[in-house]
Amino acid sequence: MTMPVEGFTLDLTTIWAFLIALAVLIYVILDGFDLGLGMLFALERKRGDRDVMMNSVAPVWDGNETWLVLGGGGLLAAFPLAYALILPALYAPIIAMLLALIFRGVAFEFRWRTERGRWAWDIAFIAGSGIAALSQGITLGGLLQGIQIDKAARAYSGGWWDWLTPFSLTVGVAVMVGYMLLGATWLVMKTGGPLQERMRARAWPLGAVTLAFIGIVSLWTPFLQDGYYNRWFADWRIALAGGVAAAVLAIAALMFRSLTIHRHEYRPFVLALMLFVLCFVGLGISMFPYIVPTEITIYEAAAPAKSQIFMLVGAVILLPVILIYTAYAYWVFRGKVDEGTGYH
Repeated sequence: MTMPVEGFTLDLTTIWAFLIALAVLIYVILDGFDLGLGMLFALERKRGDRDVMMNSVAPVWDGNETWLVLGGGGLLAAFPLAYALILPALYAPIIAMLLALIFRGVAFEFRWRTERGRWAWDIAFIAGSGIAALSQGITLGGLLQGIQIDKAARAYSGGWWDWLTPFSLTVGVAVMVGYMLLGATWLVMKTGGPLQERMRARAWPLGAVTLAFIGIVSLWTPFLQDGYYNRWFADWRIALAGGVAAAVLAIAALMFRSLTIHRHEYRPFVLALMLFVLCFVGLGISMFPYIVPTEITIYEAAAPAKSQIFMLVGAVILLPVILIYTAYAYWVFRGKVDEGTGYH
């Protein structure tokens, strides 16, 4: 499904796969530290510290959800067959994630409007953050391990609980820990005093556990399906696997040094984000060109070319606007957040 453009061929299907992957990556980056902050919320008992934590993301948290909508909507519009196959297989974790995000969003605003019931909204905020992160990891694990489909009927043919496996649960917990690392390094960047020091102290073990989970999932994934194994360990590709592993270790080492030896404020967060980006690139290498591993490629699941062109016109206009707005919002609310000041 291609469109000729001035002497070369532009692959619309690949462009849409890249746009959806980009939207998901931006969502993971932006909402990941937000959800991680919510889980770290449970470790803080002082109301002032909790207020500072929430105020550090209050101006931007709801805009982060835009990218989730864009990724899900883009999947439906650009790859309707994949949407029809993936959702029935992963209904349970996806619905749990959406409900958790709703309760979390309500709790985010309502906790500021009450004194007597604040404890209940705090619990809803913590639980919503944890369940959303766990559900996202389980969804990813369920997709990676494969979905049973009937190609003739173009329909999901598995059971209701096929997504629930040791691998998917491991990925779910890994995402939770990774998000907590992002949340801790975000708070190192955005706060000061004792709260910052506690988050700096927590970021180191969270980074170590995240690194361990990256290793476990990376070694487990190639043995889930032959396609993954051949992608990483056949012929020269083993050098690619070694290069990615070396890059992960190098970034992790820089992050740990930045946290403990140099005691930077901004750099640990940036390096933690780089770890996530590198893992996402590895995920793309494992899956491409499959959108339902390893059954349906992006080309088999793609919408008609005219539909892709029509949607691409809107994406070319809207994506830069959303990116500029997001960057501007973070720029306006840059700097430290102190107790007694902030968005609320």
